[in-house]
Amino acid sequence: MTTPSRRVLLVTHVGRPEAQQLAAEVASRLLASGIGVAAPADELDGTPLAAVGGVEAVAHDGAAQGCELVVVLGGDGTILRGAELSRGSGAPVLGVNLGHVGFLAEAEREDIDATVERICAQDYTVEERTTLEVVAREDGHVVFESWALNEVTVEKASRERMLELTVEIDGRPLSTWGCDGVVMATPTGSTAYAFSAGGPVVWPDVEALLVVPISAHALFSRPVLVGPNSRLVVEVVRDTAAGGVVWCDGRRAVGLPPGARIEVQRSSEPVRLARLSAGGFTDRLVEKFALPVQGWRGAARRQQAEEDPAP
Repeated sequence: MTTPSRRVLLVTHVGRPEAQQLAAEVASRLLASGIGVAAPADELDGTPLAAVGGVEAVAHDGAAQGCELVVVLGGDGTILRGAELSRGSGAPVLGVNLGHVGFLAEAEREDIDATVERICAQDYTVEERTTLEVVAREDGHVVFESWALNEVTVEKASRERMLELTVEIDGRPLSTWGCDGVVMATPTGSTAYAFSAGGPVVWPDVEALLVVPISAHALFSRPVLVGPNSRLVVEVVRDTAAGGVVWCDGRRAVGLPPGARIEVQRSSEPVRLARLSAGGFTDRLVEKFALPVQGWRGAARRQQAEEDPAP
């Protein structure tokens, strides 16, 4: 049996039977087109995908190596997991939304037939998205290293206690807040946790980082937009009674004692997203947030009205 020259990693929401069945259908179509299909080994047992002959079970580490694409069936959480698996491989991520908003997804469930055809034809473009790298230190010793596509958050560990945090930008202190936490986000993450915390929506091609306090008790507690090369640091005030937690994309976390220092900056390794649509970010905002645009009389509509006047 010859090895396929093309190969795709298929990542699926493990808790949704609909997603598992769809994954089996997609895998069968890709294999029939001569495209190899791989899937994380620990997610295959007992699933419809496991019954598809020819699907290669791979370990999480290096799962996307040698793949031209990571195809994700699920919501934004599953797409973030697909981004984890793609990291270091150069393979772009293409998300098919089976969740609610699915802001990171490029296609919807009802578009799956056309999406598979586009994958087979390699008919997609690729864009790069900024990511963050984070290092947490305690008494100068590294206790946590990770990365994030959407955001790094420092949050209180206990509901009963406020967290005291000092934010530093490029080596200078900005402010100390008694708060529930601080979000440090990429433009991609501006529509995620940072948005919920009151931050601005930032277009993906803007080179910037966001700092958004969460429920801060302070006169100055506005979101801040800084340059892409800025170095952000959050310190858990040493004499505070409460520790905190640092989260990366809401998926990877470690506890922080008073005095911990969390350093965040732009990573040199972006996430690559596969795109099928030529529509801009404005269209995506309107679609995903169901924004009202009735009454719009833009240039395209005016031109159409002039060319096709009403009888």
